[in-house]
Amino acid sequence: MVDNRDMSEQLRKWVIAKDNPPSIAYVVLSALAAVVSYLIARLFRLPEAYWAPMSTLIVMQLTLRAAFPIAVQYVVGTAVGAAVGAATDIYFHTSVGAFGAAVVLVGLLCVALRIERSAFRYASITLVIVMLVPRSTSGRLVALHRFLEVSIGIAVGLALFAVWQKIDFKFPVKVSCAPLVE
Repeated sequence: MVDNRDMSEQLRKWVIAKDNPPSIAYVVLSALAAVVSYLIARLFRLPEAYWAPMSTLIVMQLTLRAAFPIAVQYVVGTAVGAAVGAATDIYFHTSVGAFGAAVVLVGLLCVALRIERSAFRYASITLVIVMLVPRSTSGRLVALHRFLEVSIGIAVGLALFAVWQKIDFKFPVKVSCAPLVE
């Protein structure tokens, strides 16, 4: 029989942040970065501008050192997936078999380039969007838009994050349930 207290304690351990809980400043920065990247993507009239803030939020980590490698992997993966998706769309538009072969090709390119699994994941996601999402325009244009939307989101996220980390917060605001003791 399962002890509910043990399950509750395990769940609590998984959910409650011990090392890196978000601060109010981090939450505000994330919101600002997401809005700015969305507005820039809209300024360029990109049809799926929502990818920019999603990309921004993905790269927003606790430190710029942690965010930068993720951003590089995301850009490389997106570029690989967009390129393979655009090329495949030219010859095999909406073919399920071609899609499966394209996933294998993306994976083989990632292996040959010796890039992280996360880049393969981003490449595959981009490939799915380019090849399988119904649209009224060419896969090549979708691939280009996807790459631009993601790149805008990453650039804005990293730029605002870099600026934020250079600001000297004398009194960083953290959310805590514990009473303030000084």
